[in-house]
Amino acid sequence: MTTSFNTPGPASEPAPVRPGRKLGPIADTVSSSHRAWLEPTRERYLASGRTLSDLSLTVLLAKSKLSELLRGVGHYPRWEVIYRLADELDIPGWPLYRLWNQAAMDTGKSRDWVNRSTDGTTTVATARSDRPIEHWALCQTVADGYLAYAGVFLADDAHQIAVEDTFAILWLCFDEALASPDIRRYAWNILRATVKAKANYRDERPVLAEAAFDTAALREAQEQPGQLIESLELFTAISRLPTAQLDVMVLRHLCGFQPKQVSDLLGIPLASVRSDERHAGRFLNETIELPPQPED
Repeated sequence: MTTSFNTPGPASEPAPVRPGRKLGPIADTVSSSHRAWLEPTRERYLASGRTLSDLSLTVLLAKSKLSELLRGVGHYPRWEVIYRLADELDIPGWPLYRLWNQAAMDTGKSRDWVNRSTDGTTTVATARSDRPIEHWALCQTVADGYLAYAGVFLADDAHQIAVEDTFAILWLCFDEALASPDIRRYAWNILRATVKAKANYRDERPVLAEAAFDTAALREAQEQPGQLIESLELFTAISRLPTAQLDVMVLRHLCGFQPKQVSDLLGIPLASVRSDERHAGRFLNETIELPPQPED
């Protein structure tokens, strides 16, 4: 599934007018993991005022090939080229490398290809010395909640990878995140998009039941076959909820968070959490018999 990682925020300043042909859109065939680093890179280029002709001289790539790279067309790019482009556009190296590396694996590139394509730039590019302290603090605060949420949709190590990818994308977009109305909401939108891109789907809805066997609710239900069936029905019903209600119900009923914790994770008012839970509860009560809600 291809998912856009663009997140809502305040209107930005108009991009500088540059001579020459306008850069085309990202190709529809670009995967979600490739898009995760390509979108922020394009945004940085479009905001820089630089031209493809200008960049081609320092990135050491023909203008036409640079255009293809920024549209996700052609062969997956080697890191040595991305490294030079990042240096010219002042893009932090560690999060970009992580996302580039993940996408390379997803496209079927071998570990040997990845190692050869770094061309000795990995150590310098992947240093975390320039990590904003605000980014570190936010990640420390939300990590447990993000892992719990991702674990409902993703099995094995995929939920850990999704959260780490989320933090990398957030770093690449951190200036925009700081300028947004609520950085917690901005970060959550990235997490949700990242998890959705990696989740399994049935009838265009994310599948919870297959990845939720580690949740407390389902562990308890495994000892009682009847309760297990009810839990699986609950997961299916929750997956049909609108996005905001789904997030609240997953965090409340499958992860066991209190309303204030959910409010802090989602970056929304406590009243919105309670409202979403009430509306979701009505739908679920009409669909199945909802288990007792956890106490506040």
